[in-house]
Amino acid sequence: MKAIDNKKLLWAVIALVVLSLLEFYSLIQQPTNNPPKKKENEQSHRAAYHFTAPDHWKNDPQRPIYVNGKYHYYYLYNKDYPKGNGTEWRHAVSQDLVHWKDEGVAIPKYTNENGDPWSGSVVIDKENSAGFGKNAWIAILTQPSKDGGKQEQFLWYSTDNGKTFKSYSEMPIMTNPGTKDFRDPKIVWDTQHNKWVMTMAEGNKIGFYESDNLKDWTYTSGFSTENLGVLECPDLYMIRADDGTMKWVLGVSANGSTIGEPNTYAYWTGSFDGNTFAPDQEKPQWLDHGFDWYGGVTFEDGAASDPYEKRYALAWMNNWAYPHNTPTLKEGFNGMDSVTREIKLISRDGGAYYLASQPVKALEDLKGETKTYEKIEVDGSKTLDVKADVYQLETDINWKEAKNIGLRLRESDDKKRHIDVGINAADQYSYVNRSFTDHPDKENKFTESKAPFDAAKKKVHLKVIVDKTSIEVFVDDGKAVHSNLVYPRFEDEGISLFSDDGNATFHNLKVSHLKGN
Repeated sequence: MKAIDNKKLLWAVIALVVLSLLEFYSLIQQPTNNPPKKKENEQSHRAAYHFTAPDHWKNDPQRPIYVNGKYHYYYLYNKDYPKGNGTEWRHAVSQDLVHWKDEGVAIPKYTNENGDPWSGSVVIDKENSAGFGKNAWIAILTQPSKDGGKQEQFLWYSTDNGKTFKSYSEMPIMTNPGTKDFRDPKIVWDTQHNKWVMTMAEGNKIGFYESDNLKDWTYTSGFSTENLGVLECPDLYMIRADDGTMKWVLGVSANGSTIGEPNTYAYWTGSFDGNTFAPDQEKPQWLDHGFDWYGGVTFEDGAASDPYEKRYALAWMNNWAYPHNTPTLKEGFNGMDSVTREIKLISRDGGAYYLASQPVKALEDLKGETKTYEKIEVDGSKTLDVKADVYQLETDINWKEAKNIGLRLRESDDKKRHIDVGINAADQYSYVNRSFTDHPDKENKFTESKAPFDAAKKKVHLKVIVDKTSIEVFVDDGKAVHSNLVYPRFEDEGISLFSDDGNATFHNLKVSHLKGN
């Protein structure tokens, strides 16, 4: 009897160990939605309602696609950060572009003989033009080739609805034509000319290519730029303006700092004949005037009956001038996206057009307690009787003689630390000034972002969304937007209004606390 009992006990112990190992293995195989929860009352710099890297590192977004009621979003992710070792494509899904569910890595790095996968784009091959089956998911992306690390384009495909991708070939489908920069392919189906069209970042030029099977591509034309640095992440789409006119838009991540322009998303409106893009104007416009809206992508509203009425847009909230300067590193991650925006094409006098941005409507669902002030007269400054660190503030302001009007946000009790949002009526620009609080630019080269503003109308509508380490300001209808990283101290939650050299009136001012997603 005793021998039998010992044998049973031994098998019981073995079974328990096996079950424990299986449970541990299943846990480490699960994609990480978030790092371990903070202890109660422990403060965190993780954004409340922005998309953030679950751990380690993220940078470039890849254009989301809409399939069966969900947006599928891939982004460059480095599980080895801060040690380097390259990026891979991680996957997340959302129904409302605010709440995201992590799906883990879809294209791992170093799984073929070429280097790690960089930016590109995904399309659904509805008619099986590439030969991988109807509705196969096709990703074309840049990898440094095994032949000397040249930037070349490779095809990956998925037959499990984008969960995992397979490499089509060790050989590129587009070889490097002899240029240092040859990357970030963006593919669209051109319904007007019934073919696949690709835009490619090639130094200071955007190259245009065409294909009928997603494997074989032919060069058709190029669009060259000046004083915009090395171009990245090109974008091409058609959109209907508010006056009914159909326009093509060519966008690109660019650096206009040498000519006093932003380092964000430059765009041109114009026409596209299937081979060549003809811009309406020589100089680009900018989708954001802040310091931290880079690698931007736009994409269709998949649920809309009219796919040309509006688009959505999001970008990486960082800047290659200071990508590793963030307090979140102490919490094990570095990387955040802007909120998703709704963009529309607006006509103006003279036949010109511009893109107007507003935060996606689903953010309204995060609103909690709201404090409203119908009318506040300010000559100098006034501090509101509300404090917050994660919120939306909206107001109309008008003035007559004032020279500088606006808001001081995330203000310290002693008034020494704050983020200034306002209108410089004397010099005709809107601005966000982060020099009075902690921020990522240690050399203080990027402290005040500016955008042209017509101060003659003597009024403005401001919508400001504030998160733990960011501020995004939408001026009037969103023709001008400022997206900036900021690192205020946890205790700095004050809000003040100011008007210099004259009186200003703040109407219908609302401060709405925003819940985390």
